[in-house]
Parts: sequence; structure tokens; C-alpha cells
Amino acid sequence: MLFSPSMPYRSLANENLLDVLRLIRTGNVGPVTFFQLISRFGTAAKALEALPHLAKAGGKKTPLVAFPKEAVEHELEAATKFGARFIVYGSPDYPALLHMINDPPPVITVSGHSHLWQNRDLIAIVGARNASANGCQMAQKLAHDLSENGLSVVSGLARGIDTYAHRGSLLKGTIGVIAGGINNIYPPENAPLFQQMRETGAIISEQPFGALPFAGSFPGRNRIIAGMSLGTVVVEAALKSGSLITARFAGESNREVLAVPGSPADPRSKGCNMLIRQGAHLVESAADVLQAIASLRNRSFAETPPPGYTTETPPAIDTSELEKARPYAHEKLGFTAVSVDELIEQCEAPAHLVLTILLELELAGRLRRGNGNRVYLLQQEEFA
Repeated sequence: MLFSPSMPYRSLANENLLDVLRLIRTGNVGPVTFFQLISRFGTAAKALEALPHLAKAGGKKTPLVAFPKEAVEHELEAATKFGARFIVYGSPDYPALLHMINDPPPVITVSGHSHLWQNRDLIAIVGARNASANGCQMAQKLAHDLSENGLSVVSGLARGIDTYAHRGSLLKGTIGVIAGGINNIYPPENAPLFQQMRETGAIISEQPFGALPFAGSFPGRNRIIAGMSLGTVVVEAALKSGSLITARFAGESNREVLAVPGSPADPRSKGCNMLIRQGAHLVESAADVLQAIASLRNRSFAETPPPGYTTETPPAIDTSELEKARPYAHEKLGFTAVSVDELIEQCEAPAHLVLTILLELELAGRLRRGNGNRVYLLQQEEFA
């Protein structure tokens, strides 16, 4: 088993689901901030109580109001009527490998069958929306052959490569991760496929029920696709394709990156060819994928948990020391991203104090988190 509940993770399985949803749905609270709050205050309920004070300390002029309980109750009711359920981080049916990324979603909404990731290894297949006929055929055959070899195929239910990857693995159960709410079918022409996947496969979302996809939700969707999977296969991708973001997430999570080569004359192949030059596995058939991920199928990812998600209680905050550290941390921050580790080193302050200051600024809407554990300040007009 790739994830064991006995490992030192801060499971949310015993938390009140209403409190978990209220916390993650609150403005300025993302997955990293969510888990830092849980680590600092012990429970979602206590974290909710602390939000106004933390945001005020970070410079927020108006009180930070937690997401309303009534709105969460309405979401729970609507999702249940739709036939979906909520799965929290640390519960037995949460995707095992998703526990191991640096910013796992605290809760996902699922419609369909969780046994597809509980009993089978996962492989992601992604690619261009404006895919060629050959690319679509390749994606469908790869997905079919890999599903016949005991893998569940994960993709993003987009046009092009994603659609054909799902079609190829539909009979064995395929998993779609979407950027909107669990009931939001996009693109509309995939409505029949969406319904088939709910019956034989699964649909996953971290967005609230009814939410429309937005620009920032697609990279978040891509990190889940890569984070669930042993590896990510890119079939066709331009140099600025979102599929390359999925591949990057896979590499950052120590999963395999694989790509199907293509003609240098086709812009849709330039991203794949670049990945291969950078060391991605070249894929011509399902056999190449199976060989590339063979070692990962026997590896326990639970041996290398992500930083920051343990059950260890952080040191108590000394208010006077926190006051002293704030000016140094604020001075070192800028509008260009800096790694949190570098910031802690330059501030010459205990890590838990610097992390608390970053938490305050983020809850105040003055700071954003970027890739690779990096942070930066927002321009005044962005949070005013």
C-alpha cells in the first residue's frame, strides 16, 4: 500500500466536515495555508476562530469573515442530491499518492467509484485540445492498452487528447479531474462522456459545487492529475501548453514524465519533443509506459512524506518575538517570488515565527504562494 494511516500525517478523517469545508472555502485560504492553520491550531474549528486576528495582524483593514456555515450546508445538500460525496485528506478512500504532494487538496468532491484508485495504480494521459487525428488515435490506444494492463487512466476531460484518453479506458473505468464544480460539464459536448464516467469511472473536483472553472483553477486541476498518478504521459503539446504544467507537477512530485515524440514541423509536438530532450521517457507504445513506471509500482511513497504535514505540534508563539521578527520578514519580501527557506535564513528568525508572519500576510490578502514553495507580495492595488 502506498499510503498508510499509521504514518505521521495530520489526517482530517476525524474533523467535522462542515468546519473543513468552511475553512478551505474561506477567502485567501489555499491548501498550504489550510494545513498550516490546522498544524498551528489543531482543528479546523479553532483555526476558523483565529482567522480574524491573524488577518488583522497581517494588515487587513476589514475583518476576515469565515465562509458561512449555511452556504456549506447548502453545498453538502446539493452535492448529495447530485450523487457526489466529499473525501477528506487522510481518509482511506482519498487517493493514496495525492497525500504525497506539497499542496494536496484538503477535501475533494467525487462522483463515481473510488476503488479505481484504491485497487489500481494510476497513470495520467494529457495533451492538446486542438489535437491531430493521429494524436487522438494514439491517446485512445495508449489508454486502452494501459487499462487492459491494470492501470486506471486519469485525465482532465478537456477536448482533444483528454477526451480520447477517457474514451480508450472507459470500459475499465477512467478518472476525470475537472476545474469547475463537480456538476459543471465542460466542454458541453462531453456531457455523454461525463455521464458514462460517473457510472463506470469517477469525476473529481476540489472546487465548490456549482463553481465555474476560472483561469487559476486549471493549474490546480493539473496538479491533482499529476499528483494522483505514478507518471504523466503527454501525447501532444505546444510549448506553452497547460499539459506541460501537468508534466512539471509530475516531475516536482518525483513521478515519471513521459512523452510521445512528433514531427518537428508540427507545433503541437514541440512541447513533447522538448520534454524528451530534457529527459522524459520516450513513448511509442503502452509497453514503454509500463517499463518506465515499473519501479514506482513497488515503491512506498509513504517513506517520503511532504514537509509540513505531520502531527507534530509547532512551538508556541512568543508574542514579543513575533513582533520583533515582523519588520525583518516584511523587509525581505518583495513583488518577486522568493523561496520560503531562503526567507527564513535571511530573517535569522525561528522558522515557526516566519511561517506565522507569512500566514498573516496571506490571510490579509497581501501575499501569494507560487510554485516551488515560493512567496511574493501583491501590488497595493491587487489587494486594496
